Amino acid sequence: MAERFEDLRAWQTARTLTNEVYVETGREEFEDDLVLKDQVRRAAISVMSNIAEGFESRTRPQFINYLGQAKASAGEVRSQFVVARDQEYVTQKDFEAVFDLAEKVSRQLYHLIQHLEQSGESDRVHELPAEYISH
Repeated sequence: MAERFEDLRAWQTARTLTNEVYVETGREEFEDDLVLKDQVRRAAISVMSNIAEGFESRTRPQFINYLGQAKASAGEVRSQFVVARDQEYVTQKDFEAVFDLAEKVSRQLYHLIQHLEQSGESDRVHELPAEYISH
């Protein structure tokens, strides 16, 4: 049972993603592109925040909606890091690390959404299988 959003693996992955985005965008290569730097940071924060907001809403339909928004923001991070790579703000290795984390959280969110949509339980968010929760 997940009692807090912090228990969710997807939120933990999103937290790692956000920290990596901050590390990469804190480098001097991003200094002259404040728009991209700000946008990718906002997108990463949005992944974490939407998971938290959805969980705290405590209703299944709202949670699913917020998870969908979080998944969309993970896609935005991937797209923005392609721009960063194309502009040579990040190395290929650093690009792949962030891109892989964004894909991982996106997959986790997809599976969590699928589970919530397919389970026939009440509208309340109360029990999630252990595979979605970190102990």
